[in-house]
Amino acid sequence: MNSNLNIQNIQMFCRVVEEESFSKAAKSCYVSQPAVTKQIQLLEENFGTTLIDRNQGAIYLTDAGKELYKYSKEIIAMCKQTEKAVKQTISAYQTTIDIGASFTIGEYLLPGILGSYQKENENIRFSLSIGNTPSVITKLEQNEIDVAFVEGVIGNKDFYQEKIAEDDLIVVTPKGHKWNIKGEITIEELAKEKIIWREKNAGARKIIENFLQDYDILDKISSTMELGSTQAIKSAVEAELGVAILPRLSVIKELEQGVLNKINIPALEMKRELCMVKRISRFSNENIERLIDFVRTHMRSLLMII
Repeated sequence: MNSNLNIQNIQMFCRVVEEESFSKAAKSCYVSQPAVTKQIQLLEENFGTTLIDRNQGAIYLTDAGKELYKYSKEIIAMCKQTEKAVKQTISAYQTTIDIGASFTIGEYLLPGILGSYQKENENIRFSLSIGNTPSVITKLEQNEIDVAFVEGVIGNKDFYQEKIAEDDLIVVTPKGHKWNIKGEITIEELAKEKIIWREKNAGARKIIENFLQDYDILDKISSTMELGSTQAIKSAVEAELGVAILPRLSVIKELEQGVLNKINIPALEMKRELCMVKRISRFSNENIERLIDFVRTHMRSLLMII
């Protein structure tokens, strides 16, 4: 086996595996397909074995390919961390931390916290990517972000996950709704009203459905509407199109202004975990660890106040 491994070849190998296509990998990297093929061939020559089998347009990893892919992800992540660590030794260097966050955390919590952190650490810059929990975790898997802040538990043993806070999920209604007079309802009453949901793969949606399933109410809800963002749901509730179960964080302003109302269900308490997720690595990045500690402390303090 030749020991001259090339990081660009390894990165291209991972791209081919993840795109499940040589042509798609070439397109996403803005290179020709023969160039991609050449890089994979060089890897195979290095190891002296076939890594990818191609059969009628589909690609399949050999056992050696599967083993290489497993280690390649760690190699790529380590190269990125190494580059950042070396650059941090240059006093004038401004480091950028790539952060991923699910919608509620990214839109309602992190901006203020990151702003406060940057005032104390002027050499730190942030790139914040916001999406639903599955898309954020995919970015973490593909080494596109350094750390993720998401809702709910992530079932991936390759990641370190830590619960850093909790947020309530509450029922909200528009002004003039019949429930507002008494301020609370039974679980059975909830099933009779039209519920406005987030999309199926949204983290909050899954958590809410699990709670309602535990109380044997989910299957009894017959009238629903799906919308693609929390803001759209709030607007729909304000327009009296139904009621919603939303993170308390996302409706604080609307509750204070009286355009939405909180309805209690005494028998049902819904909370969700807000978690920090990062890749497991033998080496820690001091800038990332300091940021995580700052976010952890300030997020907990903020949620105790509001």
